[in-house]
Parts: sequence; C-alpha cells; structure tokens
Amino acid sequence: MNTTIQQAMDTMLRNWNAMSGADHDDAEPTADEFQSSFYAFIDELREWLSALEHKPQTLDELLELPEIQTIVEQLPAPLHLNFETEAELILDNQLRIEEDKYD
Repeated sequence: MNTTIQQAMDTMLRNWNAMSGADHDDAEPTADEFQSSFYAFIDELREWLSALEHKPQTLDELLELPEIQTIVEQLPAPLHLNFETEAELILDNQLRIEEDKYD
C-alpha cells in the first residue's frame, strides 16, 4: 500500500481508538480529531486513485483492488459504510463540501 495512505490510515485508526475509549469530557475533541483524520485519509486515497493508470469504474471494481482490500480489512466494522460512501463519491468525481461531512 502507498506509504502516505498507510500513514494517514494509521493516524485515523489511532484517533478512532482514542475516540472509542474517550470519557465524556474528551468525547468531542477526540471525535473532531477522528473526523479530521478520516477525511485526511480519504483525501490521500482520492489522490492515489486519481493517479492510477486503470481507474476502477464501479465500487465493486474498486473494492477488488488488493490495496483497497487491505484497507477494508483494517477498518473497524462501523467505518465500512462511511468508507464505501466516500469511495463512491471519489469514483463519481464529487467532493464533499465541509458542511456536508459527517458530524
């Protein structure tokens, strides 16, 4: 897997774990940190996909790529739908504007 994507994913997963274990006082800042790192990861993924010579045309084709399979295997189950939603937006060449990102 691309080193930049792996680093962004590692950061996102650390923030996911921190958010999951946060107490009430730390819930909001850790959630914000996770959200920011999730979209940084998605941005790296978008950049990598745009540089592919043979770009997948469908979500199924994308999910069959070995790099994407590695990502999905590492993602916590609650993030699979979010990942697939963002992947579809990437395939459709759509950018999520800041206010439309998940809260």
